[in-house]
Amino acid sequence: MTETNPFVMQWLAKLENALRLYLDQRQIKQLIPIEGNRVRDIVNRIEELVGAEKTRQVVLECACRYPVEDLQPMRQAYEKTGDVRVPHRMLQESFVAMLRNQMKLEENMIGKIVGRGWGSAGVLDGERLVATKIPKSGFLLEYMNESDPERRRKLYCHCPLIRDAIASDVEIPEDYCYCGAGFYRGVWQEILQRPVGIRILKSIAKGDDVCSFELDLSLRENDK
Repeated sequence: MTETNPFVMQWLAKLENALRLYLDQRQIKQLIPIEGNRVRDIVNRIEELVGAEKTRQVVLECACRYPVEDLQPMRQAYEKTGDVRVPHRMLQESFVAMLRNQMKLEENMIGKIVGRGWGSAGVLDGERLVATKIPKSGFLLEYMNESDPERRRKLYCHCPLIRDAIASDVEIPEDYCYCGAGFYRGVWQEILQRPVGIRILKSIAKGDDVCSFELDLSLRENDK
């Protein structure tokens, strides 16, 4: 790997581990060692080799993770009640507390964020949950005060690869955003202790103004 950016190096290391989960040895030999610094090209190469669905599974594994220990009260609450609304409410309360106590945001700003359905909890409708990423915290206030749509897109994403791509007018495959989706899937798979379906609804990479994901929290027959 020739890229020296710490984030990219970390991401590529997670990618190599994920490839070993989903690809056979013959396929892996065509991709590892991963060389170069263009994540766009790497994702495209994987998709050419194994198709879109398996590529998404690989990229989902590359996500940043919510601290597992912080999710244990929510997991225990779900085990006790069997009601997804209970851990969802706890996750939302934890998110609002973070905005108030760590980010030191004013109550009116917290109201705007919650009103847009942003954050780790998402908006729950039965067993369907729509999670929309909050803008990167370091740029949040600038984002909220920015009126230009393209400038807002450049400020929004947490991922430096996407921000750099937008700034350079470089196209990134939408499937790369399953990395962001993996954060939310990881949260709910830990809480529910079973597989959770997820798909991209909106993505900065494809020109939307936010990134949002739909999660299926239903207990399917093959999950029992």
